[in-house]
Amino acid sequence: MTQKTTSVADAELDLVLEKSRDNIMITDGEGRILKAGSKCAVIYGREIDQMLGGSVYDLEREGVLKPSVSAQVLKTRRAVQLMQTTETGRTVMAEGFPLFDAQGALYRVISFSQDLTDLQLLQQEYELLQQKLQQRSVAHDAEVIQAQELTFKSAQLKELYALLQRVAPSDANLLMLGESGVGKTAFAQLAHHLSPRREGPFIEVNCSAIPENLFESEMFGYAPGSFTGASRQGKPGLIEQAHQGTLFLDEVGDLPLSMQVKLLKVLQDGKVTRIGSTEPRVLDFRLISATNQPLQQQVEAGHFRLDLYYRLNVVPVTIAPLRDRPEDIPLLLERVLERLNARYQQHKVLDSRARHQLIHYAWPGNVRELENVLERFYVASPGTVIHYEGPDPVPSVSGTAAAPSLASGQPASVLESGDFSSLPEALDAFEKQLLQQALKRCSTTYELADYLGISQPTVFRRLRKHGLQVRKD
Repeated sequence: MTQKTTSVADAELDLVLEKSRDNIMITDGEGRILKAGSKCAVIYGREIDQMLGGSVYDLEREGVLKPSVSAQVLKTRRAVQLMQTTETGRTVMAEGFPLFDAQGALYRVISFSQDLTDLQLLQQEYELLQQKLQQRSVAHDAEVIQAQELTFKSAQLKELYALLQRVAPSDANLLMLGESGVGKTAFAQLAHHLSPRREGPFIEVNCSAIPENLFESEMFGYAPGSFTGASRQGKPGLIEQAHQGTLFLDEVGDLPLSMQVKLLKVLQDGKVTRIGSTEPRVLDFRLISATNQPLQQQVEAGHFRLDLYYRLNVVPVTIAPLRDRPEDIPLLLERVLERLNARYQQHKVLDSRARHQLIHYAWPGNVRELENVLERFYVASPGTVIHYEGPDPVPSVSGTAAAPSLASGQPASVLESGDFSSLPEALDAFEKQLLQQALKRCSTTYELADYLGISQPTVFRRLRKHGLQVRKD
């Protein structure tokens, strides 16, 4: 390499170090700092001149790097991601990557440090707001609130509604948390409606329902002729379609790791590049995500990226399960019954026994299960009054109300054999046979979801787990 080429490369590297949003540090194989980014002073409280030539081990002992990601990379000889607390009181997420020469010797470590302090301050403000809401006496406790498609009067949902009213005008990312069927999508739509983006699109993406091999083209779009079978006009991705609106990522815990990296880049840069194109498109959207999975545990297990988790979890919104807010059940019954009467063009009402059973049931499948069970009562009642003469709804193995035809009979036979070495093995066998029975009656995953009282993404995962598929007539 000529001297001119070397100086150009150094100038390019210096510009990257200066302009990068992350602080970048390059050390040699002994831990000596060769290059450092312009964010050193802000993040670590040391000017670049004080860092260059120094040892990451010394800086770790002095408490500047607590701990040093570069030192961990040199020790483990692999990529490392960790959290740091600096002398300046900042919370930093650091990633380090080793470089090896042709003989396998580790000769460089490149690290990237991202300041998460502002995100944490926003989370602290949210927690303070939550405390104030919990301490505040609700003067109109019996007041029923109707917002969009939601009707409720429980204290939990009133507090949640007040939170959404507070944060909806901002562009802070929301993470909807709660059990399957609690209504995360409905509350995401409410947050969109309360925001200044209400006139823009609300694009819903079910992360578990898109096959991994199609995920990139569906999310990011593609340029004309970028691959075999691509449209001649190209296609905007779902992220691009959310421009000036809201992007809602449901079941975000099922997002493939390869896509997590690319989504993170879009969130950091505010740009998306279609497959087959080199032209980035500047986007403006608000991100709301939802999951019923423990994302922190997934991070610890290496299934979900820590940096993406922090990006998504700016304002966590936890939706209480239906069993913890029974005062909302009568309102839900009336709302669902209204929709059923409109759909079937009838005017049915619930008799007192059916109403009593539905109000006092625990609803492990939450609002979705309530909707499914009430519709089953509705279509099974021939007159204008909805009766139910059987026993109270009985939860199935999956934790939801079992369909009448599956509540007894053949599916139990797989357990009667007793040929199992553990409870999980027996439950897996029962679940598979239950799905096989349901597949004889249902022709789509959506029909299966309604029939079994679970979500369509859950049906999709369970079928894939047992190697089953919907029949194709």
